[in-house]
Amino acid sequence: MCRNIKTLFNFEPPATELEVRDAALQFVRKLSGFNVPSQANEEAFDRAVEQVTGSARELIQSLRTTAAPRDRDVEAAKARARTAARFGTAP
Repeated sequence: MCRNIKTLFNFEPPATELEVRDAALQFVRKLSGFNVPSQANEEAFDRAVEQVTGSARELIQSLRTTAAPRDRDVEAAKARARTAARFGTAP
């Protein structure tokens, strides 16, 4: 899976519409192999992004869990620590 696509379910505050669309865009880019589609493919590409966004939004809203929501700041700090350990940079 694309490293830029982040988990969006069970966070406090919940994922925004922009975050869901950004994840959908990354997914469609990965599937199509296009970062920016040609004019000939732009309509199909944009339609795919909108359809994936809708499906992702529906999925996130439909999922249920008994686990406590994760804190975005805590998860971001963990990611920075993993990056520092991996690349030897200060967080």
